[in-house]
Amino acid sequence: MFERFTRQARQVVTDAQAQARGLGHDYIGTEHLLLAMLAAPETTSGRVLTRHGLTREAAVETVRRLLKEGQALDAELLGEIGIDLNAVREKVEAAFGPGALDRPARRRRSALGHVPFTGRAKKVLELALREAIALKHNHIGDGHILLGLLRERDGIGARVIAEAALDSAALRREIIDEFG
Repeated sequence: MFERFTRQARQVVTDAQAQARGLGHDYIGTEHLLLAMLAAPETTSGRVLTRHGLTREAAVETVRRLLKEGQALDAELLGEIGIDLNAVREKVEAAFGPGALDRPARRRRSALGHVPFTGRAKKVLELALREAIALKHNHIGDGHILLGLLRERDGIGARVIAEAALDSAALRREIIDEFG
């Protein structure tokens, strides 16, 4: 599938890895694909998102907040089943030293040092292919990746777009118009 990606689409995928690393994440999620699009305002996806008022800086703030809220919700849910995270932290730090849980977890990386994609990010790329096929395009551009992100709807990238109050249907129409 990757051979059908345009130069700009390949750049979005490559830059998503840099976005993930820049945020200290050991995975590439839908949010990193979105941030990579916003970091390239000369591309179809970058132009459309920028015209609708979404900036990379605002998106980064929303990503950080959503991830923090997700962690707080996890702690709350664990508390409901009787797991006290503060007690767990104390025991881990007693065994492994202060701040042992503050270090980022290491995921296995390939020999080339690539950061793995989440299932949702893979789904966005698959949906990008489906969007290209539906539009009878023989390539996958960065605009198709944005269409896939909009179609996926549940990832953090789509949630950032929704929280910015961007109209997904309008974005979709505009991207398709950009294709000519």
